[in-house]
Amino acid sequence: MKHALRVTVAAVATAVLVPFLTSGASAAPVASGPDGGAAGAAWTAAEDGPQQFPNVNIQWDVPIIMSDGTVLKGNVYRPADAAGRPIDTPTPTVVNMTPYTKLVSNLADSAMSIPGLSDALIELFRQIDLSGTPLSGVTDLTKAFGGGELRNFAVDRQLIKSGYTQVVVDVRGTGFSQGVWDMLREREQQDTVEVIDWASRQPWSNGRIGMNGISYSGINQVQVAEKQPPALKAIFPVVPGSDLVNDVLAPGGGFGFNFIPLWLTAINGLKLLPDLASVVNGQFDTQWLADRAKDPLTFMDVLLNVYTTTRIEDLDPRAKELLTGTSTAREGWLGDPSKIQVPTFVTGGWHDLFTYSESKIYNEIPLPAGQKQLLMGNTYHINSGNEYGKPGLPPRLDVLQRAWFDKWLKGIDNGIDNYGPVTLRQQGGGWITTDSFADPDAAEASHDAVHRRMYLSADRSGTANSLYDGSLLPQASPDSARLTVAPGLTTLCSNDAAQGSAGALSIIDGCAKDSRVAETNGLTFTSAPVADTTTISGRIAVRLNTVQDGADGYWVTTVNDVAPDGQSTVLSSGQIMASLREVDAANSSKSANGDYTDPRAYTSLDRRQPTVPGQETTLDIALPATEAILKPGHRLRVDVFAGNFPKGLPVLPMLLDTGLKPQHVQLDPNRPSFVNIPLRGNSGW
Repeated sequence: MKHALRVTVAAVATAVLVPFLTSGASAAPVASGPDGGAAGAAWTAAEDGPQQFPNVNIQWDVPIIMSDGTVLKGNVYRPADAAGRPIDTPTPTVVNMTPYTKLVSNLADSAMSIPGLSDALIELFRQIDLSGTPLSGVTDLTKAFGGGELRNFAVDRQLIKSGYTQVVVDVRGTGFSQGVWDMLREREQQDTVEVIDWASRQPWSNGRIGMNGISYSGINQVQVAEKQPPALKAIFPVVPGSDLVNDVLAPGGGFGFNFIPLWLTAINGLKLLPDLASVVNGQFDTQWLADRAKDPLTFMDVLLNVYTTTRIEDLDPRAKELLTGTSTAREGWLGDPSKIQVPTFVTGGWHDLFTYSESKIYNEIPLPAGQKQLLMGNTYHINSGNEYGKPGLPPRLDVLQRAWFDKWLKGIDNGIDNYGPVTLRQQGGGWITTDSFADPDAAEASHDAVHRRMYLSADRSGTANSLYDGSLLPQASPDSARLTVAPGLTTLCSNDAAQGSAGALSIIDGCAKDSRVAETNGLTFTSAPVADTTTISGRIAVRLNTVQDGADGYWVTTVNDVAPDGQSTVLSSGQIMASLREVDAANSSKSANGDYTDPRAYTSLDRRQPTVPGQETTLDIALPATEAILKPGHRLRVDVFAGNFPKGLPVLPMLLDTGLKPQHVQLDPNRPSFVNIPLRGNSGW
């Protein structure tokens, strides 16, 4: 009865609202606020209500031949009539390129398509609410599953039934596709261009192509949009990256020890699953088998090499390529969003693996606001959409995706281009919409956020049970001090550990949402409480005056919100190997006060500058941009660590250079250490 009532309500809403969404309407509905207002309600009604076609027809493992003869396999989902026959009318087409095998996408789609049961499970996921308990992290995951994320990852049957074709393709060397996995590099990028061209020329396609997908399938959307294939008209990347080395492989030089092995294991394991149906019907692809035998465990040998080789010069050439800024492989992984010319909706999270890139992608796309959108939740990599779909909250991800494609692939004037254009979940606050975010050219003018220094001081704050409880002051202290921190394992219980696990460890609230365990082996610098609500909005940079006892050092800094009860919540985090400290000034940004806001390091082996033991070395550390609220009585804190295990672990030659020796912050009024942070409001400092 409940299901029937919901369908009836959706049908009535659709009947009332959809006439205003057609291209023939006199004006688009106004999208206001994070939930989109009346337009947002119409987008939800369009996604949840009855669709134009009753069924979906699936063509399995359609061969797509690349220019070098390699055959990729794709599943083609088409709108169908009541008998399951595909319609004859060509439709817009949405392409998803996945390394996680379209078999997984199909299983997820099947699980979401069981009559009655699927709706009940999704509703259950949406209703589970353990907020305010030690298990609130579980709620973040279950609400993501109920928030449309699975449809973005796999297949959206509502979208297809409304008059779209969806194509899910195994990228080269994964799933049932032939070839050797190329890991988002040049050949794979060319494959994506060719798949788009192929899809645009099929009889079931009207030639207008969009792309969707999460993570890897978001990255390749950004990559191919930069190549400007003529048939591509819009993309909807969820948690994409653009600077993959500084995002996830080795941010600041600290190799992604937590995430990379799990990721490589998952893809390499899934790519070895054979097409059992082809075995049964006698059509097994022997070339697929030969390609898998040629490269069964892509890059796993490289991973082993970087932790068993003691000298930089002896590293596997493939590792050196990815860690050298001028190499072809590295350049293939460094995107240039300024080349994107199609409408792009970027969805990310403050604790995502790719947080550093997400706002930069948005800002660098040379399109007017509305044709590009940015939505940032207080989320990790695997729980995007955990706080959507209710009054005052953004529409679900599948709803936003549907509205985006309806506008840019079908030409429906539904107001999605008036949404946002920047929709942010303020850490410590609620959802807001704004005109810009973290734009080095516009942020301070549009938001009245002004970067200012807050200085690290040895004065005791009396607020932390840390290795050393220092203060964060509006003026530099005249006193000098040397504070020492050594590598340790308390960061096993940290927000960075949760981030490096793609969010899996975020279910442990006492680690992901509270740094007090990690801080027991860290230096803390804490401000006085703010007098009034104070906003942090934009890019953050920390300057440390350091002394190493070895030829290298591994430095990690976080900026935290400290509540009156002592809970210390990470707002943003950054790291750097001291030997990779050289800043690429041409690709960095500074605030009006002349200090760095985004000191982008070269992160390149050919730029290494080993430290001299006992000599002072200045480091500039970039932290991803964020939006956060410090409520009255809350404090700002900077944490400093000499390691970040398990999220990061330097490759063995650099780890040996650190000697795992203690590291020192040298507080000196002539060479001050400080955080350059964008603030607005009356902090009282």
